[in-house]
Amino acid sequence: MNKCIAIANQKGGVGKTTTTINLAAALAAEGMHVLVIDTDPQGNTTSGFGIDKNEQEYSTYEVMIGEMTASNAILHIREADIDLIPANVDLAAAEIELIGIEDKEYALKKEIAKIRPAYDFILLDCPPSLSILTINAMTTADSVLVPIQCEYYALEGLGQLLRTVGLVRERLNENLSVEGVVFTMYDSRTNLSAQVVENVRSNMSEHVFTTLIPRNIRLAEAPSFGQPINVYEPRSAGAEAYRLLAKELIEKNRDA
Repeated sequence: MNKCIAIANQKGGVGKTTTTINLAAALAAEGMHVLVIDTDPQGNTTSGFGIDKNEQEYSTYEVMIGEMTASNAILHIREADIDLIPANVDLAAAEIELIGIEDKEYALKKEIAKIRPAYDFILLDCPPSLSILTINAMTTADSVLVPIQCEYYALEGLGQLLRTVGLVRERLNENLSVEGVVFTMYDSRTNLSAQVVENVRSNMSEHVFTTLIPRNIRLAEAPSFGQPINVYEPRSAGAEAYRLLAKELIEKNRDA
């Protein structure tokens, strides 16, 4: 298995980083060799694994501008048994430094291609905007996994993201597909969550994952302890949900 997935949504606060961290850790727990690439200058994925983002000598920034190879920028997260290319605020400068550079949309892809065969899954956490960083993640990836929050405007944001994926496929990466939509912050006590899920499923021709990621206090707490949920509280509802999502993703790609 060799799959590179961008986790993206132009809307902020939908659970992209939470999904990246915890899906990666759950995949690793299933025996997969996993690399996470933080492509968000906020560096929340990096912090969520307990890494001090401001102390890193090498990051996604150096990889993208050609100052460091991807293999030398990798950190191994022993607790979760995954590899990580971290990010910090320096990455915001890549937007400017790549202007005028030929094939700037493929700056990350060229480097990741060299290490890609070593991994079963590579997950790229994207910033909540359509920028050169997001474009680089999507040209590197085979597919896009879209986390959406169970709220009233979910379909609106989803439509925008799918149009973006279509444009990238048309102009930059003809092999890019939609891996699927995963619902986050699902609250079984409200009618709204159930209505949003039903609405999206009835309107989507793309794959929608069966697993629902619940609102969960332990899931919200875990990043402040620098741990994925399966390490911080393995018996929580959030940990179980990401275990199920990882298994669903593995089966989907095994059958492909």
